[in-house]
Amino acid sequence: MSAAPLMSVRWTDHVTGCRGYLVVDRLVRGVASGGLRMREGCTEAEVAGLARGMTMKEALHYDETARYVPLGGAKGGVDCDPRSPEAYGVLVRYLRAMCPYVERFWTTGEDLGLTQDVVDRAVAEAGLVSSVQAVYPLLDDEAAARKRLADAFAVRVDGIGLDALVGGLGVAESVLVALDRAGRAHPGTRVAVQGLGTMGGATARFLARAGLLVVAVADVRGTIVNPGGLDVEALLAARDAHGTVDRAALRPGDREEPGDAWLAADAEVLVPAAVSYAIDAGNQGRITARWIAEAANMPVLPDAEEALTARGVTVLPDVVVNSCTNAWWWWTLFGDIEADADQAFGRVRGAMRALVGGTLDRAEADGTSPRAAAHALVAERLPVIAERYGWY
Repeated sequence: MSAAPLMSVRWTDHVTGCRGYLVVDRLVRGVASGGLRMREGCTEAEVAGLARGMTMKEALHYDETARYVPLGGAKGGVDCDPRSPEAYGVLVRYLRAMCPYVERFWTTGEDLGLTQDVVDRAVAEAGLVSSVQAVYPLLDDEAAARKRLADAFAVRVDGIGLDALVGGLGVAESVLVALDRAGRAHPGTRVAVQGLGTMGGATARFLARAGLLVVAVADVRGTIVNPGGLDVEALLAARDAHGTVDRAALRPGDREEPGDAWLAADAEVLVPAAVSYAIDAGNQGRITARWIAEAANMPVLPDAEEALTARGVTVLPDVVVNSCTNAWWWWTLFGDIEADADQAFGRVRGAMRALVGGTLDRAEADGTSPRAAAHALVAERLPVIAERYGWY
């Protein structure tokens, strides 16, 4: 797999001067998949790393018996604070500039800093049919597929949209697989989560419902801690669109600590579910957790992961752990599952049990880390995908 992406596009907003990027790592069947993020400080190198990760996620979910055939990997990013009053206008102008790519070969959706409803609204204002319209020519029945996906986005489970739950369920299931393999009981196992947005919030919900204690949650205002376990449902109900919790919802036993306190939380499992590059060589020494599940993209830097592994900490890699949001879109659109929560949850749980278990098996057999094992699995699958479906 070549180190260089297939294509990189740079964009500068003529109104604000904000910069944006699109990186297409690879095309399969002429199409690439990957979300669009917006955050202050987003870089082209960051977007390129995320695009490569998408190529890997697509390959890892390859199933020759499924209707969903993997696409290539891509990613978009805009260097702008999503809370800025100018952010939405920047997003619309970025998408207008990227129209030819979205129309023909880049399928995208929400990522860090953006929600799908905001992306959909901006896509329509930019004059596009859909953020995933490039994949429509690959569908057997476009009208039925589009209706199925729209119906799936309308499904709500306990007040939260199905689309906002599937990714976090995949993360939670990854943690449960790791615990099961280690013989660790779910009840009483403590978890700290950085970020209570779409991915972090759903992860916290499913882990709490599996009996784990969520003892720390971090957002932009700080870290909320309760050694006896936080009321996850109350925190989810009190968060805004960016995952910031209204402190009025805190219980008497909850306390507030600094924003980076989640790193050193007294917990067995750490779930970084917010920004990239959150764990580096300088702060990894504060971590006492036994497992780290990368719900965010690229949250653990390589030198930090090396040090953590040497200390006996297992890092479950993002390309495996957080891959189900993307996969669920395609399972639904291509017709492997219907617009049904039970089908979606069953598919996610089954896929992640097999994928995480296979990754950990490979790591144990090869004497490597789970990330190296995932890379090895991708290296085996990509030539098969390239031969059968075309690869650029």
